[in-house]
Amino acid sequence: MKMAALYDIHGNLPALHAVLNELEEVAPDLIVIGGDIISGPMPVETLERLFQVKTPIRFIRGNCDREVVTAYEGSPLRPEMSEKGRETTEWVAKQLQSSHRDFLSQLPAHSTHSVEGLGEVLFCHATPDSDEEIFTPLTLQNRLDEIFRDVKQNTVICGHTHIQFELEVGHVRILNAGSVGMPYADEPGAYWLLIGPNGHEFRRTSYDVKAAADEIQKSSLPIAQEFAE
Repeated sequence: MKMAALYDIHGNLPALHAVLNELEEVAPDLIVIGGDIISGPMPVETLERLFQVKTPIRFIRGNCDREVVTAYEGSPLRPEMSEKGRETTEWVAKQLQSSHRDFLSQLPAHSTHSVEGLGEVLFCHATPDSDEEIFTPLTLQNRLDEIFRDVKQNTVICGHTHIQFELEVGHVRILNAGSVGMPYADEPGAYWLLIGPNGHEFRRTSYDVKAAADEIQKSSLPIAQEFAE
């Protein structure tokens, strides 16, 4: 089985279009959408585009997906959330219909799949026990040991920090897929991960980022200018 892991799309529809076009040639057996799907300039359009994909898709929940549902329901957001984050979350929630809310509210925190050559692979948004915990290659080893201590699988796929990297923690190989829609990277593009019997491959899909930025700036997203930049 060949699988594509697309994380942190953040409502960047042009970036998603580019990756999906490339996947038509790659022809994965399954696409895993790893959370933080819609928190960005084109939330509804992004979700509806994913609903149109013919390749089987499994979705998991990201922290932003969870927070958007909270805002949609009128419940209080985290007090430590920044003012920009609060404005963005509430704006995204207002774009949704009840069917979108219902879909997001039932997303699982994890998904596990068997991949030839890799065995059972655990997909989570941030860490196995949290959709918002942050770790990077700079995280201290004792903290990494604690985060992944109870993981039974040999491979964990994650996102959340918007950077691609690979780590080994004990018997666990951790692969961060990067971000499709808002990567923290030297080169612009949409970042994602391909895994299969031959191992894994960090991928970057180029697209017209200037045109995408122009389109994003036309949205009423509170952080449209910052997002475009």
